Amino acid sequence: MLFKLPDPDTLYKALLDRDPTYDGRAYVGVSSTGIFCRLTCPARKPKRENCAFFERVADCIEAGFRPCKRCHPLLAEAEADPAIKVLLDALENRPAYRWKEADVARMGFDPSTVRRTFKRHFGMTFLEMARQRRIREGFETIAGGGAVIEAQLDAGFDSPSVFREAFAKLLGRAPGTLSRQPLLFADWIPTALGDMIAVTSKSELHLLEFLERKALPTELKKLNKFAKGEIGIGKTEISAQIAEELAGFFAGTKATFETPLAYHGSDFTREVWHALRRIPAGETRSYSELAQQMGKPSATRAVARANGANQIALVIPCHRVLGVDGSLTGYGGGLWRKQKLLEIERQYLP
Repeated sequence: MLFKLPDPDTLYKALLDRDPTYDGRAYVGVSSTGIFCRLTCPARKPKRENCAFFERVADCIEAGFRPCKRCHPLLAEAEADPAIKVLLDALENRPAYRWKEADVARMGFDPSTVRRTFKRHFGMTFLEMARQRRIREGFETIAGGGAVIEAQLDAGFDSPSVFREAFAKLLGRAPGTLSRQPLLFADWIPTALGDMIAVTSKSELHLLEFLERKALPTELKKLNKFAKGEIGIGKTEISAQIAEELAGFFAGTKATFETPLAYHGSDFTREVWHALRRIPAGETRSYSELAQQMGKPSATRAVARANGANQIALVIPCHRVLGVDGSLTGYGGGLWRKQKLLEIERQYLP
């Protein structure tokens, strides 16, 4: 199914509440001003009789509305906030710096506002993002053959134990315990929606997850058992392939993934994952629709469990499953990411 707009009263309530549930999937045109906005726009709310709701930016423009200069509906939402761009550029220029809220204040931004803004757009605060970036610096040092002490210093950690603890929290193992002749290789892949960890063999992709996914340590522990402890850090042709395909996906040039996958699940779970991969980009399904299409209409709950067990994000597109009413439902990478992914994929519709 394609996304269908809820009734106007539901959308008007979302507009009044600045509810982000439908952001990127619904817009409001205001007849009294001739302007169209996101439902999260901070401007004064129009009267109900002056509102018309649209599914796409193109529909708003065709109806004669101009884009709002406060919520910038033509831009990706994060790009519309000047503080985000300035801070992300600063982080890119000084990745190993230990950022503090005092630094944010010195740059002319209110720390509490920045904290809320980053949490809303990225699912983490700016300081959490900066810490993650520092760990990435150390990860890449080890991936390049550097010693653990070099990685610690490159990541800007004074304490070896704090670095080991931060690293182990991410990958489930301290850097010194990683295999030097691994069967599976962990690689760090930056994307437009946050950094991801890919775990590959020399022939298949076994895991692809956003770093903040709560299930990531458990998933890595299972893979560690599968590989009999032989997990290390490094790049493979498979990790290079998935990184290239992810770049194309976010750039709007490639909707499909051809990287070979390794499925770690029961026969039924694998069947669900195959069904998910048959949902075209830009379309969605409900759990019950997926179960019906599989010929197992009574297995809705089992389908939902298999959906949640997916550990190859985006490639197995569990984000394309919505509630029966079209609302966003749980997503391991965060509902904000699910919303962004659906918005990105609309460009792939015929």
